[in-house]
Amino acid sequence: MTATKTKAKSTGSGSKSGRKTARAAAKPADAIKLLKADHKEVRAWFKQYEDLEDNADKQALADKICLALTVHTQIEEEIYYPATREAIDDDDLLDEAEVEHASAKQLIAEIQGMKAGDHLFDAKVTVLGEYINHHVEEEEREMFPESRDSDLDLKTLGEQMAARKAELMKQAG
Repeated sequence: MTATKTKAKSTGSGSKSGRKTARAAAKPADAIKLLKADHKEVRAWFKQYEDLEDNADKQALADKICLALTVHTQIEEEIYYPATREAIDDDDLLDEAEVEHASAKQLIAEIQGMKAGDHLFDAKVTVLGEYINHHVEEEEREMFPESRDSDLDLKTLGEQMAARKAELMKQAG
């Protein structure tokens, strides 16, 4: 285990975000902790967006939010949701989550096709934030407790999700 830690530290010669990703991959959280950390981060960014006035700042933060949500929904849909669907007896909850993802993806695509300052740009970012808040509340209040109570191996799932997240973020640049 010491060799793994040493190796992770020695490969940290890249960018700050690359080193942060390498540390996260070396010390993965369980699936629910990983998802909750993403939720917290994006919620903070939506709150921060509300206070921005400069279009360049709004554009940069909206781009950051859209990327984070795109990666987050992808790891949920590829890894977490299928495993959860097998482990818990609540197809309705997972079906609703997938529909909520589809609505969020549609808004993300619309936002990505616009520029800050365009008519409805701020409104779309605001509505996306509201959708995400609703979705997060349902996941954290209903789905995550059911996952914890199941026989899911949340640690292994978390490792898979962290690796996939790092891969997707690297692809995004």
